[in-house]
Amino acid sequence: MGWTVPALAALLAACGGGAPGDGDTARLEAWFHAGRQAERRVMRQQVARFNAAHRGQIRIDLTLIPEGSYNAQVQAAALAGELPDLLELDGPYLYRYVWQGRLRPLEPFLPDGLVADLLPSIRAQGRYRGHLYSVGVFDSGLALYARRSRLEAVGVRIPRHPEGAWSWRELDRVLRLLARRDPDGAVLDLHLDYRGEWFPYAFGPVLWSAGAGFLERPGYGRAAGTLDGPRAVFAMRRIQRWLERGYVDPNLDDAAFPAGRVALSWGGHWSYPRYREAVGDDLAVLPLPDFGEGSRTAQGSWAWALTRRCREPQAAARFLRFLLRPPEVLRMARANGAVPGTLPALRRSELYGPGGPLRLLAEQLRGGRAVPRPKTPAYPVVSTVFRDAFADIRHGVDAARALHHAAREIDADIRANEGYRFAEGGASGAE
Repeated sequence: MGWTVPALAALLAACGGGAPGDGDTARLEAWFHAGRQAERRVMRQQVARFNAAHRGQIRIDLTLIPEGSYNAQVQAAALAGELPDLLELDGPYLYRYVWQGRLRPLEPFLPDGLVADLLPSIRAQGRYRGHLYSVGVFDSGLALYARRSRLEAVGVRIPRHPEGAWSWRELDRVLRLLARRDPDGAVLDLHLDYRGEWFPYAFGPVLWSAGAGFLERPGYGRAAGTLDGPRAVFAMRRIQRWLERGYVDPNLDDAAFPAGRVALSWGGHWSYPRYREAVGDDLAVLPLPDFGEGSRTAQGSWAWALTRRCREPQAAARFLRFLLRPPEVLRMARANGAVPGTLPALRRSELYGPGGPLRLLAEQLRGGRAVPRPKTPAYPVVSTVFRDAFADIRHGVDAARALHHAAREIDADIRANEGYRFAEGGASGAE
């Protein structure tokens, strides 16, 4: 069977080969994190479809970078002036790149209607100092996964909406009742086997729910008085008490919940497929507990931005608009299990749409329960310091002492960088 010209062009685009006419084509380099195999496959297919549809006009050259070293490699490229045209970045690191003057605002290139269709949480993450700098195809979410039958066995109510979340007192009682029926008393998985960004992501909601946080707001200029304030200390002491009382499984094999050792798991959206397979219809998805100011959840994930180096921003924006079409959003969301990043796609989602088993996670992101991690160039330091503080608290250091040390370390970094002030002519406006 012979090849038609359009079919041959599509094949060459998918395989990375050139063809006549490339000299008139806007060629754009795009960097993408090499996450799950399914994500990589979908991204390659999306690039191939876009290139085939824009033959002779735009060509995307895709580079996959290992996720574990992604931020370090991007930062090294930024310092060397070697960033690509299109850059996928981990959401909370956006603000450092803006501070460094590496990114373009997106408003001139994206229609208002498309921006309005983004999840509120994605707009919140991408907006900084009066401008939108990134857009995400998907977002993340947290929940308290539960074995419904074990909660029913101890006679506790099962909350289904953030407004009805357990208070911290109720959760203390639930843990106590469950522990009485458990062989070793460990009934909660906090994913202590995870590393890195998990700890500020997973336990930031505890601080926010208690009326605290990592840094003062607005402004994010100081940690002292907030991260080590009485509300933050109270909240982290609750978690420390769960650890001291033996309620938390160390989860060295990442199997505490699916293996049945615990009844509750503090987990992200990515846990759902494995939990559903293990637990079936007994799986319940609950909001995180209320530590005094209402249930809160984390948000933020990988998002796309245009670099200052990009010489064809209109062409690059066409690729972003393509990725944000509902069918493309759903393809990527099915590949990684994340929350679809636009409202039209969300309505079509079997998992997150009306009646879907993970609709709670979408409801939290749409309903103002999600809080962005601190929108500051200091965030990489905030993240690292909080991880260390959590490790100290986990191993018995008094929460007040650990948080006070963390706040001092963060504030020292902010002072050393002169408050992360923006250079003349840099990003403007106030958040």
